[in-house]
Amino acid sequence: MAAAGANRPELYEEVKLYKNIREREKYDTMADLYAVINTLQCLEKAYIKDAVNAKDYQKSCATLLTQYKSAFKLVHGMYNTVEDFMKAYKMDCSAALERIREGRPLTVKDDAGNTTKCVADIVSGFITTMDALKLDQKSVDEVQPYLRELYDTMNRLSTLPADFEGKLKINTWLQTLGNMQASDELDDGQIRQLLHDLDSAYASFNNFLHHQ
Repeated sequence: MAAAGANRPELYEEVKLYKNIREREKYDTMADLYAVINTLQCLEKAYIKDAVNAKDYQKSCATLLTQYKSAFKLVHGMYNTVEDFMKAYKMDCSAALERIREGRPLTVKDDAGNTTKCVADIVSGFITTMDALKLDQKSVDEVQPYLRELYDTMNRLSTLPADFEGKLKINTWLQTLGNMQASDELDDGQIRQLLHDLDSAYASFNNFLHHQ
């Protein structure tokens, strides 16, 4: 085998993905797009876990979305949609895809013409979070994502006052969980209080809607 290889020097030649500068730029752009989507996925997961603050998240997310738009324009002829690109390279980045579809950071308010959906998402968030607690989900890494998503959705509803009591209570709980370890669990007293605060916030939110 070694002798055969020695007689075929082409086997030792570097294999290039491209034949010219244009093709090289194409592959570079595809690599950039892949990296941006992966980074956006990591950022979304970090924010949900409260590993990055809202200000830094919003700035980084906006930058990544801009980079995504620029990169995808250059590969649009090869892939009709970002879903096609992600499928081709077996990318499991559902959080990044959701952010790309919305076209804005999770923290940016944009309920114009979409208030009904935003309200529905908030109602669903309250119910889902309370159901999770009643199903004995009590560790920080189980409860925190529910509260974070609910809080962010409430922030997107621009008609909801910044000092809305229910939102302030949820933020207080997020701060409490943020000072705990992911594996820590809420005790029975904390769960009871959290359920009470959520139920109270939900009632206040419904009252707010009735007076709109």
